[in-house]
Amino acid sequence: MFAIAFTSFDAAVLIFYFGYMVAISWVFRRFVTNISDYFRGGGKALWWMVGGSAFMTAFSAWTFTGAASKAYADGWPITVIYVGNALGFLLNALYFAPRFRQLRVITAVEAIRLRFGAVSEQVFTWLQLPLGTLQAAIWLNALAVFFAAVFGIDRGPTIIATGLVVLVMALMSGSWAVLAGDFIQVLILMPVCLAVTGLAVLRLGGFGHLVEQLPAGHADLGQIFSKEFLGLWCAAMILKQITSTNNLFEAGRYLCVKDSRHARWAGFLGAGLFLLGIAIWFIPPMAARALFPDLTTVFPGIRDPAEASFIAIASEVMPVGMMGLLVSGIFAATMSSMDSGINKNAGIFIRNCYQPLCRPDAPDAHLLRVGKIATAVLGLIVIAVALKFSELKELDLFLQMQRVSILIGVPILVPLLLGLVVRHTPPWSAWSTVLVGFFCSAFITDAFTPAWVAARYGLTLDAAAREYWTQGMQFFGNVSIASAWFLGSTLFWKRTSPRYQADVATFFTRLNTPVDFDREEGAQQANDAQQQTAIGGLAVAYGIFVLLLVFIPNPLLGRLAFIGCGGGVLVIGALLIRSGRAARPAPRP
Repeated sequence: MFAIAFTSFDAAVLIFYFGYMVAISWVFRRFVTNISDYFRGGGKALWWMVGGSAFMTAFSAWTFTGAASKAYADGWPITVIYVGNALGFLLNALYFAPRFRQLRVITAVEAIRLRFGAVSEQVFTWLQLPLGTLQAAIWLNALAVFFAAVFGIDRGPTIIATGLVVLVMALMSGSWAVLAGDFIQVLILMPVCLAVTGLAVLRLGGFGHLVEQLPAGHADLGQIFSKEFLGLWCAAMILKQITSTNNLFEAGRYLCVKDSRHARWAGFLGAGLFLLGIAIWFIPPMAARALFPDLTTVFPGIRDPAEASFIAIASEVMPVGMMGLLVSGIFAATMSSMDSGINKNAGIFIRNCYQPLCRPDAPDAHLLRVGKIATAVLGLIVIAVALKFSELKELDLFLQMQRVSILIGVPILVPLLLGLVVRHTPPWSAWSTVLVGFFCSAFITDAFTPAWVAARYGLTLDAAAREYWTQGMQFFGNVSIASAWFLGSTLFWKRTSPRYQADVATFFTRLNTPVDFDREEGAQQANDAQQQTAIGGLAVAYGIFVLLLVFIPNPLLGRLAFIGCGGGVLVIGALLIRSGRAARPAPRP
């Protein structure tokens, strides 16, 4: 048994990180001049910033807790979810990302209105606002629960401190703070996880020795054909992640990018980062299984001790001070999802509720002011709900949310994906498909249970097989029935009004018309050089800070790890500064 070492050096790193995040929002405050800047970066952001942000918002701290526990317990199957994410981003790059940007809207729900009409706009607005707020609160509470159990940090202060930092960032600079903060967090998170992976593999004598010390099946891909319903689950998870990254709600990822070409490259960057993440996120917890076969005695305060497997191996192999960087990265994974969620929800409330229903002729300055008020209110609600969740010690809301994402999320996403490729559907096709999907969820959950399939086919199912069946059947049942309903609605296309048919035709014309930023916005409106210089300067500052940690007393290998992490961030920052200077227009003679 060992204790997780969180030294004063680590605490100093974490304090610096929170201050640094606030500094990012301060630097980018001058980028916000109107409501478009505040909620979608004015449609000016460069591909590397948008791709990094899209990647960071696609996962939360659950990757390092719940997902890591699955890698610790079962090995490779959990990586299928992240393969699905990589494929989803690849499909973004190849097809959907440029088209999302080409919609030329400020919020994703505006795109829903253009495709399905005003009724669907309000339905999806009032679906997104409570669900998005609830999800952000659950992420925040889950983060606090984990750190309370592992490091003994009180849940209440963790929720308040993290929530307030996110709120200040989103309030001060809106989407620009979200984009910049997420990109910087990529530069922090990925090198540290890479260092943990490399040190863990070296600790076990190389990758071959690691595989040899794993339980049977952890690295056996052949289980997909022998384990009951594992193949069904893998197919369901891949398709679920592809659906969740390619729909009108997720159009918001690319609305802020400069043009169609930048949107495509942002998608490629997200796909590449997820492929790298599969290795550096799940080799460490499997290494923890080899080193610590039983984590129960190590983390008695955690309901599922395997959730701390990533932290356990990191504490074993990382040098003094680097735990602070890792904890910062885990905070970053949740903060990136929270800040984008708060900003997105505030934008939806202003553009799709307040403006059309209360002040349709409101000037931009008024909308910007009310948008900041909405951001503050939504952020405080998230903190309050997370504090309330923290009092429910026996209710595992976070894991329940992961389960019901199939039952609630899939019915919402099916029409928002099919509506991009199937043109001739009536305005009620979207919201009615959601209702049908919700009823289907209740029916499938009660009817096609693991007990039912076991009795029908004479199977003996373990806990993992039961979960594989449940999630696989819920997904495919939902998709099949919701898709059939949506496609069936095409029979009513000819009964729709000529005005609606013209609106749909306009939607698809806009969807397929590439963005020419210089012609549509004016070349003088671009701020490429300012983005590169600002982010480059921030990255250089953080890289220098990490390099200074080399002076903490550590073995040579540990010092080299700091040099690698800090040097990588420093080099990227220097390249961005150089590119920014080259992009500045030449002074007039």
